[in-house]
Amino acid sequence: MEFLQDHSIQNELLLIFISVLLGILIGAEREYRNKSAGLRTFILVCFGSCLFTILSIKIGVENPDRLAANIITGIGFLGAGVIFKGDNKIDGITTATTIWATASIGMAVGSGYVYLSLLGTVLVLLILSSLNYLQNFIDNNHKIREYKISVSDSEYIEHCEDLFRQHHLKYLMMRQQYTEGNLATIWRLTGKNNHHENLIKSLMDDKKIIAYQF
Repeated sequence: MEFLQDHSIQNELLLIFISVLLGILIGAEREYRNKSAGLRTFILVCFGSCLFTILSIKIGVENPDRLAANIITGIGFLGAGVIFKGDNKIDGITTATTIWATASIGMAVGSGYVYLSLLGTVLVLLILSSLNYLQNFIDNNHKIREYKISVSDSEYIEHCEDLFRQHHLKYLMMRQQYTEGNLATIWRLTGKNNHHENLIKSLMDDKKIIAYQF
């Protein structure tokens, strides 16, 4: 009986070690990209999920999913903490969903499904790294930016539209603000990234443009 107990403890320690290792792999990728949640966060998420799952199996003999179900609630709280609003979009969603996925990997390890957790880790790393190139490709060919351009005369609005057309950018006027002879207009421009860069050079050299911001 004592031998079986020692053997069980060794298995659990091995599972915890595996969860820490998998957390390191995912956390290292996030740390490398300088994200809001890094190496230590993902190690602790994977380790904690694994340990809670082991405890839920041991403690909740009649209802083992009781503790495991609360892991998702805790992970939702952590994920919300890394999501914040940027200038033109919501940032941190990828990191939040990665935390969620890492918790599922830790739960798989704690349940003894090591091969499933290894496959999950490989898929997470593949999605975070390889698909990043696809995202950059899409971003370079379909870049959406909001520009705030200030001019001294409302007639220069047509001049701005001509600039956008010259640089093959689709444009949409969002809103305007007039202050003491200064007309600031918010534009949403869509097009290739190099067309945006060429537009910025034109705005810098254009004497009709008082100021711009994006």
